[in-house]
This record gives sequence, C-alpha cells and structure tokens, in this order.
Amino acid sequence: MKFKFLFLLSFFYLQIFAQKVEVLEYGTNFPVENATIYNEGKNTIVYTNKNGIADLSSFKEYDIISFNHISFIEYEILKKELAVVEYVIYLTRKAEQLDEIVLSASKGKEKRSRIAEQVEVIYNENIKLLAPQTSADLLAEIPGVKVQKSQFGGGSPVLRGMEANRVLLVVDGVRMNNAIYRMGHLQNSISVSPNTIERTEVVFGPSSVIYGSDALGGVIHYYTRTPKTSPHNNLSGGLFSRYSSVNNEFSSEGHVEINHKKWASYTSISHSTFGNLKMGKTRNHGYSDWGKVFEYSNNSDEYYNENSVVNSDPNEQKNTSYYQSDFLQKINIPLSNKTDLLLNFQYSKSSDIDRFDSLNEYSDGELKWAEWHYGPQERMLISTQLKIRPDKKWLENGVITAAYQNINESRIQRKFSSLEKSYREEDVDVFSLNGDFYVPLTNNNNRVLSYGLEFTHNDVGSEAIGKTLDVYNNKIVGFTTDDFKVQSRYPDGRSTYTSLASYVNYRQDISSKSTLNTGVRFIQTFLSAKWIDDTFITLPDFDISLNNSSVTATIGYAYKPSKNWQLNTVVSSGFRSPNIDDIGKIREKSGNVTVPNIYLKPEYAYNFETGILKHFNNKKFQIGLNAYYTLLNNYITRDSFEINNSSTIIYDGEEGNVVANVNKGNACIFGGTFSLKGKLSEIWFTNGSVTYTEGKTYDTDLPFSSIPPLFGKFEIGFQKEKLQASINWKFNTKKPYNKYNLIEGIDNVEQTPFNENTGLYEGNPAWNTFNASAKYKLTNSISVFANLDNIFDIHYKEFASSISAPGRNVSISILANI
Repeated sequence: MKFKFLFLLSFFYLQIFAQKVEVLEYGTNFPVENATIYNEGKNTIVYTNKNGIADLSSFKEYDIISFNHISFIEYEILKKELAVVEYVIYLTRKAEQLDEIVLSASKGKEKRSRIAEQVEVIYNENIKLLAPQTSADLLAEIPGVKVQKSQFGGGSPVLRGMEANRVLLVVDGVRMNNAIYRMGHLQNSISVSPNTIERTEVVFGPSSVIYGSDALGGVIHYYTRTPKTSPHNNLSGGLFSRYSSVNNEFSSEGHVEINHKKWASYTSISHSTFGNLKMGKTRNHGYSDWGKVFEYSNNSDEYYNENSVVNSDPNEQKNTSYYQSDFLQKINIPLSNKTDLLLNFQYSKSSDIDRFDSLNEYSDGELKWAEWHYGPQERMLISTQLKIRPDKKWLENGVITAAYQNINESRIQRKFSSLEKSYREEDVDVFSLNGDFYVPLTNNNNRVLSYGLEFTHNDVGSEAIGKTLDVYNNKIVGFTTDDFKVQSRYPDGRSTYTSLASYVNYRQDISSKSTLNTGVRFIQTFLSAKWIDDTFITLPDFDISLNNSSVTATIGYAYKPSKNWQLNTVVSSGFRSPNIDDIGKIREKSGNVTVPNIYLKPEYAYNFETGILKHFNNKKFQIGLNAYYTLLNNYITRDSFEINNSSTIIYDGEEGNVVANVNKGNACIFGGTFSLKGKLSEIWFTNGSVTYTEGKTYDTDLPFSSIPPLFGKFEIGFQKEKLQASINWKFNTKKPYNKYNLIEGIDNVEQTPFNENTGLYEGNPAWNTFNASAKYKLTNSISVFANLDNIFDIHYKEFASSISAPGRNVSISILANI
C-alpha cells in the first residue's frame, strides 16, 4: 500500500510538473524569452516568459510540440516524451548553424540555403552588444555596408557603390524611400531607433522584382519588435540605458509588452542626447591640422554674432550636438484562427541638426555660414498589416499592408554679417498598399509561388520664405515686418509621384542539391509637378507630367554539391524612375546651383553575381565569397547644364554655376565581399569581412561616385557562461585623388587633406582601429555591456564624410528586463 501511494504521488507530481517546461539556450543555459510553442495544427500556442518557462497544460499528451524562436533552430518533441528530457528544452542558436531564416529576400520565410542572393542579418542581441548610437552606426557594422556622414545627426549607407535614392530602406514591410529621396547623401536611416529593432536584413544587389524602384544597390529592411498573444495574461517590460564618453551621449529606452489571449501590445519610448563629437588625436596619416575645427559659429535662434568664435579645443567638433526621440506602438489582434491584424504606429523626431560641413565652409578666407541647419526631422508611420491563412490552392497565406507616412524636413540658412535668414520647408505625405501572397505548389513546400501588388502615392509640398532679423545687443528680438522671396527647393505648386506594380516569383527545389528562383515585375510610375513663382528661374514648362514603365526580372540558382558547399548565381535587372528630387530640385552647394531638368529619364541596372559558401564543423563555421558586376544604363548623374541659354545663375544673392541631373550612357560597378563567421570551439567565435568595390563610366571614362575604398573588419571573441567578450580590427585603405568623381560633388574630395605644393587634394588616407566589447549577465534579468572603441584614439574620416570619426570612446550600457 505504501509503495502504491508513493507511485501515485510520483505520477501526480510528474503530471503537474510536466505542465511546465523550461527553454534554455544551448551552451550558456540562458533562458530563451518569447519562444513560440505550438502544436501541428497551430490551434494551441503559448510563449515562454522572461525566465524561459511556459505552461503546457493546454496541450494534449500526444501533441507534437514545436519550439520556435527567430534566433534559434526549431525543435520538435512529443509532449508525452518531455519527462525523458527532464522538462528542459535546449535550443541551438541559428548563428551556430549558419542556416538562418531570411525574411527579406522573398518577403517570406526562407532558409538561407535556398537563397542565391547575398544577404546579411543582424539580431537584437548583437545590436545591444555593438552599442550603436544610431541605426546608421548599426548599418556600418554589417559586412559589405559603408556609411557616409555629412553631419553627426545623419548616416548614408552605401551598398555596392550605390547610396541614397539607389538603396531602398524598408521598415516593417513599408518602404521608407519617398519622392524627395535625393542623389548623394541622406540622413533618413537614423529615423528608426536601434533599441527597437528586432533584426535588420540587408539584401545586396538589384532587388527590383520584389521591392520595385530604387533597389539598385540593395535593400535594408528594419524589423521592429512585434508582440505575441498568449493564453495566459502576462505583463513584462525592460529598461535600457547607455552613456558614451566621446560625445557625452545619454540614451534611454523603456518598453512594456502585454500578452493576452485576444490581443498583445508592445510600447517603446526612447530618447538620445548627443553632445559635440570629439575626434581622435593620434594622427598616423601625417596631416597635423586636417579635420581640426579652429573656429566656429555660435549663432543661434536667440543669439547673433557677426564674427566666428575661436575653438578652445580644435579636436572638439562644434555644432555636432543634437537629440532624438522615438516612439513605437504595436498591437497584435488575432481576428480568427486564420487571420491576424497588426497595428503599427511609429514616430521619430529630432532637434535641429546643424549641417557640419556647411558650417565649416569658407569663402574668401572666412567662414561662410552663420547658420545652416536642418529643422527638426520628423517621421510618422501608421500601418495596418492583415495576415491571412486561408489554406486555399491559389492562396495558402498572405500579408496585406496599408500604410500612411508623413515626413517633414526643413533647411534654415543665414550667412555671416547678414540679417537675412531663409527657411525652406518640405512636407511629404505617402500612402501605400501592398499585397504579398504565397502558394506552396507541393506538400513539402519544394515548389512555392508568390505574387503581389503594390501601390504608392507621394504628395509633396515645398515652401520657402525669407525673414530679416531684428537684433538688439547681439540678441535676436524678432523679425522685421517685411518678408522677402526665397526660391523653394521643390515645385511650389505641389508635386506628386505615384507607382503601380505587380510581381510574380517562383522558387523550386530542382533536386535535393539545387534550388531555382525566378521572378518578374511590372512597374508604372506617374510624376506631376507645378511651379508657380518664376522670380528666380524660368523653365521651359511650369506644369509637367511624366509616365515611365519597366519590366524587371531575376534568375537565381543555388547549388549544393555536398553538405558543406553551396554555389550561388544570380542574374537580375533593376529600375529606378526619376523622382521629384531628381527632376525638380533647386539648391546650392560649393558654388554650384542644381536646377530642374524636366527631360530626365529612368536609369537601369543589369547585374550578374556569383557566390561560394563553404561550411565547416557541422555548419558551425563558414567562409564565403560574393563577386558581382553591375552595368548601369542611362545612368543619372549631376553635370554642367544650361538654363535660359546661360551656364550661370543668381541664387541667394550670389552667382553660381548651373548643374542638373542628366542621363548619361553606360557605367559599371564591380567588386566582391569575402566573409567568415562561426564558432572556433565551444567558447571561441570569430567573424570578419573584406569588401572591394570599383566603379567607372564607359562614356566619360571617369570614376563613378560613391565608390568606397577597400574596407573590412575582423573580430575574435569568446562566450562562456555569463560572459561574452571580443576584440575587433576595422580598416580602410586609401582612396586616392584620381579615384574621385570631381564633377558630381558627391564624393566630397574637398574634405580630404590639401597639398599646398601640388594644389590638389590628397584623397582619403588609409586608417585602422582596434575596438573591444563585452557583455556580462548579472542575473536572468540584468545585463551589462561595455565597449572601448578606437582604443588608440586614431584620427580618420570615413570616405566622403565631412565629419571626423569618433576618437577613443568608452560606453557603458545596462539592460534590465522586468
């Protein structure tokens, strides 16, 4: 009787205990939070809490349970067998297996082994360890990506020698590129807080079949965190805070997630304050004064000074401070077993951001600008995403995304010894509707058809006004009563840019060793623009309307001759239709005035690339090489121009040379990236990459703009129990003067050292830095991050950048999950 009682008690205990499961990361025993646990029919779904624990009481004994997390390899087990594994499930991180799930390449989940394109993915855990101050700094850590900065509150990513409006930015399935994305350098990549990003994917090369116009160099897709529903009510949150010494940065982010059976919510608020940036003091390049700021303007909205001010510390880059606030709200509502609704609201706003390069521009031996800054940069996104799973022959699942964006930009300028201040403001409304649908043609999903539709509409308003300051004892007390006319940046009668597109994509496993992907897209664009004020410029036509269309295609082939080898080949085409900025912009830089060219035509890209992947140690380590050649046809470049039979024009009271965006013949960009990453042993890991890019024009035999020099990064580190630490080496070779495009002005050769003897600029010097980072998990809820960047305090500038890179920097971050 006693034994029978003990047996029944033990059985009862096991049954109760078996209702709970603990999910841990293999090798570290850290709990895996927000792992999804579901049965085959997916009609029962639960999630692990911050301690990695979930309640399995809602599952049946003979249910096959799947444990899934975006950062880990999926694991399946029969619930009845959980007792055998002692109610603990160990998940293996995907980074160790190197066969990640990629979302961006086809707008749906695909294993990397079935994708021929070059793709890089970075996860939230790595983002925290890297401690990027902005999302542009985050992109600079991704292999193959180079970032340019004209001011600290900015960052323009370069993919395969293309940037700005030739690279497509996407956030949560919504394109960020709008009708005024310009050629040259952009700062829009920083308008997504790195603290809210769950993962970032970069697809290299023309991706116009899936994403449409603008994706010539590639696609950068930010995925922010999405809440999940749970059968048990749960409330969790977290706080993140960081301090950086190089510019007295203070960043904080707080978030709250609510999980409920019928809905889930995620709310995040972040704020960052940046002081003036200090450059490195160790000048291995040999130029003692290059980049130093000896004088600056201390003018503001309240203070007037007709003279520049001596900088007490020339290594401190005055007028680089700013702040930024970001808000994210997502609500996930399961409408039925086959339908989910996701509501997404994002808002980002900065302070005024000084244009550092312009504030350091000289005219006749003196600083030219007393004030030159961007007004608060605002981005608002409202989107609804309907996920459907009808399980029909013609449609198994799909996503319909409707979005509205509002973007506000402004530019404020005033010259020294002048009371006249100009204001130029742009307001862009963007409406978009996307439908992406998937149909597995076989039960084992080795043949998948996807198709989609896209509609976007941009409405651009542009205004300009001039005001005269009223000054008393260096204090600005207001404005005089009379305003004066200023030329607007874009058409002052408003302008619109609309696109309609459809695509079909087909992926098939030809055999167990090979996968073929093909796709085709048709796109039609419509542009209209109207100018009203002809005080400064008279155009051939003040009311224009342009229509362009194109068909783009891609063929990709992934061949796996053995378990540890993969060979990839991609042939693709891309298309970019001129937008409002290309056709209708009027602005001045360094004595050149850009004027509208209403006869501009689309540019095309034809790309061939090949890649090799070699896996080692059961796919825990890999090396890869991607090489490509891209031919640009009818490419758009900035060149000398005439308006009203004149090559000069008066702009803001000064005469300037007339330039415009024009079509040329053919140009090419070619290069490649070598990469390695993975585990060297149970605790040691490494990663690294080297990227080479070359570009030239066939018609003018000149270097192509935005081509960075050879650059790369190598890192080695270890992870054991609660500690992870690493050291890395970043490097750039020299960009010589004869490799710069001196016509467009995008490469900013004037920001490189000047040789008094030759009267020429030297080009960007080579540089390298050593950096270290560490993470220590104090508890299951609290982690501490420490970074020491630019250990030897090296002075350098990134290619085409006006601002000197940060000097030695110590940053400390704390993450606390509640």
